[in-house]
Amino acid sequence: MSEVATSARSRLGAAAAIEPHEACALVSSTRDGLTAVEAEARLRSDGPNALRSHRAHPWRVLGRQLKSPILLLLFVAAGVSVFVGEGTNSLIIGVILVASIGLGFVNEFRAERAADALHDQVRHTAVTLRDGHAVEIDVTRLVPGDVVELSIGAVVPADIRLLDSRNLSCDEGILTGESLPVEKAPAPCPPGVGVGELSSCVLMGTIIQSGTATGIVITTGPATEFGQIVVGLGTQQPQTEFQRGLGTFSVLLLEVAVILTTLIFAANLLLHRSVIDSLLFSLAIAVGITPQLLPAVVSASLATGSRALAKRKVLVKRLVCIEDLGDMDMLVTDKTGTLTEGRISFTAALAVNEKAISIERVLELGLLATETDFTALPVSTIGLNPLDAALWNSPLSAAVHPETYRRIDSLPFDHERRMTTALVECPEPWQRLIVTKGSPEDVLRICTDVPASAQALLSSQYSAGARVVAVAVKAAGEVRHLSATDEIGLTLAGFLVFLDKPKPDARDSLERLRQLGVSVKIATGDNALVAEKVLEDIGLSSGGTLTGSDIDAMTDADLKIAAAAATIFARVSPEQKARVITALRHTGRAVAFLGDGVNDALALHQADIGISVETAADVAKDAADVLLLDKDLGVLADGVIEGRRIFANTIKYVLMGSSSNFGNMFSASVASVVLPFLPMLPGQILLNNLLYDSGQLAIPTDTVDAEQLQAPAHWNIGYIRRFMLLFGPISSLFDFATFALMIFVFHAQQSEFQAGWFIESIATQTLIIFAIRTRRVPFFRSRPSVALTLASLGVVVVGVWLPYSPVSGLLGFLPLPVPFFLALVGMVLAYLVLVEGAKHWFFSRPAQALTAAPNRRVRGYRHRIDRRSARFTPKSTAGTFGPSGASTAARQWGHGTNTSSQAGTPQRTSTERV
Repeated sequence: MSEVATSARSRLGAAAAIEPHEACALVSSTRDGLTAVEAEARLRSDGPNALRSHRAHPWRVLGRQLKSPILLLLFVAAGVSVFVGEGTNSLIIGVILVASIGLGFVNEFRAERAADALHDQVRHTAVTLRDGHAVEIDVTRLVPGDVVELSIGAVVPADIRLLDSRNLSCDEGILTGESLPVEKAPAPCPPGVGVGELSSCVLMGTIIQSGTATGIVITTGPATEFGQIVVGLGTQQPQTEFQRGLGTFSVLLLEVAVILTTLIFAANLLLHRSVIDSLLFSLAIAVGITPQLLPAVVSASLATGSRALAKRKVLVKRLVCIEDLGDMDMLVTDKTGTLTEGRISFTAALAVNEKAISIERVLELGLLATETDFTALPVSTIGLNPLDAALWNSPLSAAVHPETYRRIDSLPFDHERRMTTALVECPEPWQRLIVTKGSPEDVLRICTDVPASAQALLSSQYSAGARVVAVAVKAAGEVRHLSATDEIGLTLAGFLVFLDKPKPDARDSLERLRQLGVSVKIATGDNALVAEKVLEDIGLSSGGTLTGSDIDAMTDADLKIAAAAATIFARVSPEQKARVITALRHTGRAVAFLGDGVNDALALHQADIGISVETAADVAKDAADVLLLDKDLGVLADGVIEGRRIFANTIKYVLMGSSSNFGNMFSASVASVVLPFLPMLPGQILLNNLLYDSGQLAIPTDTVDAEQLQAPAHWNIGYIRRFMLLFGPISSLFDFATFALMIFVFHAQQSEFQAGWFIESIATQTLIIFAIRTRRVPFFRSRPSVALTLASLGVVVVGVWLPYSPVSGLLGFLPLPVPFFLALVGMVLAYLVLVEGAKHWFFSRPAQALTAAPNRRVRGYRHRIDRRSARFTPKSTAGTFGPSGASTAARQWGHGTNTSSQAGTPQRTSTERV
């Protein structure tokens, strides 16, 4: 451990073992925090609250290019060429190496820069005291001595010594591996205890599981306990379905390459050809059958897609998750802010018995049970949940005066009780009251003598689509400190009514998703009647409603069937949401979950792709793969389209490359055995492949037909293999026609033969992209992008020019007669017509769908469970890993990226907070 880290740990241990006011003095601060001037001075001297960032680094990207097995083959081929005196071949291979490495480097580096740009838009904030007032600042600007307010669901932004707390527990799994929450309190702990026993401190990266607290920052950035771990963390992020598909495809090509090269080498040796020439040619075939720039094309596609998504207000925390976004065919979402406007307004207070208690009194009691200091006017709403903030911001609140009361104690909101309770005292006339505010079902359960009219009043508000909070009260008697046992025997005072109107464009957004093959379900902590009213208002038909109690009563098998049919899951707890997601995934669907609350973290972890919003709770934001800058299903539909477009363009390259490369290399293999000379020199094969691949770098810009976007497509190696085995031989057929033309018509010598086949090969395998890129008639019913058209035609022009260029002798080419080009035009046209016919036949067969095996989702589920079991590779760090695969959990709180990276997931999280 470094000297700095040892000193920081010593200071944290010292702060934990002394009284809170002494801890403040230790960092030269007070309970009122720092002034803005002091904070700025400490920020300059101590640096930002940021961990070391694994930003895009050119040398690391270059190093990964050099690790490519394909490039290693090229290096071997170049070395053998030099050793045997084939200077021309070694020079050509050298040029190809530089070009291939350069193209791969440029595209991957741009992709990493794009990922960095996305991360830089993800922000985290903390509520701290500056100049005695609560302000919200970026966590990177926290400094030792800052007094920070923490509430349920917060990711702790630094190592903090507690000053005050109430019912505080913390999930410290990322640091200790302990799965259960740990209770925290300001009382000093014994000196010299371990990290897991610092009961008076909360540590960076851990999660506030329950309760509230105020604490003073002791250490920040790399000096924190979490920082000392993640600065040196090098864990690789588990692969996505997209990456596993690419890996399986690479294995397929490797199998074909091994078979072909082994047969070619053995055949040439049997024909008593030169061992060196045979080896070089076999290596060239092995490289030639492999799409050398597939990583570059994928990186370019993902980088292009990430920029397009960012313009549509969609931030993808890992570029490879873009394909997963397009993969979804079911969305489970909360309703607040997605189907509704998300602007909650307080509309009315309703008394159960207006003769016994006034409407103003109900509102006053509701304000007393909010989690804020109501004695200081104006009341600050910074850090309050939306319902409490709406209550205080309402003009109706100005008519009551809760500031005359004094709060003695409180029980903060937690996930099991779903209510907040305050012990308050009013001096004139003197009385002490216990006031509880929370979800109506839970509050009514602890009340006595609830009139029948109360339930009718509540049902009428639910049916109108209102969100309702119940308020109850009782005399405190001799109670001085609250506990959960005091929440019993209360008298129901009334209800607080809130309204969140449906979005005007929600209907259109849902229709767009439906057209994309994405079904939508609602999971909410709100009442079932409210959710059903919202769906009715936006015109979404319901397949039925399951409540949390319904879900608890079902077996997993029953839930799997019921969840598939239901549209609404109401009054569900965090665990129930996660269980629903698991059940839906087991039906074979690719399930996305959209949520922004503390109560959504578990479900975000369980989903195939977790989606949150920029304004979400820290723990939800960190659990998500994708962040929406605008909580709008229309924006999400744009993201789905972009994900499918990227996958479609990637598959274009895979299909074209595998089929044409296989065809050309098969032709070369046969010709090398039949002809008295090599049909193409090793260097010519590699140059052909590089030119062809370079032209396809424009594929990411290509347009995609509408029908390819209407449903998700998945990797299917069987489909790719069948495509390769059909279209590869068609390519070989025209190669053999070219061989016959060159030998029997033009009586070509070796260099002319090689030049003729080089040009024909470039023309056919490059121009076939226009047929393969669409199932429609190319150009007439589906037009390629301008960039792809120019790049493809440019490659053909270069291929035709090379035999006439100044380097033709170096390449081993001789110029060809004009009649050859007339024959070439005819062959290319015939080739494209035949491909169109084969394409029509291939795609008309019902089995030819680019989809995964039926059990793909179950495999993916097991993968995700395994992934969550690893303490330092949780899904919550999904946003902190760049394209390199190297851990960049250190991005947390860093360089404007501050994407938290905690492994611990709350074991219980809240439903709708009240």
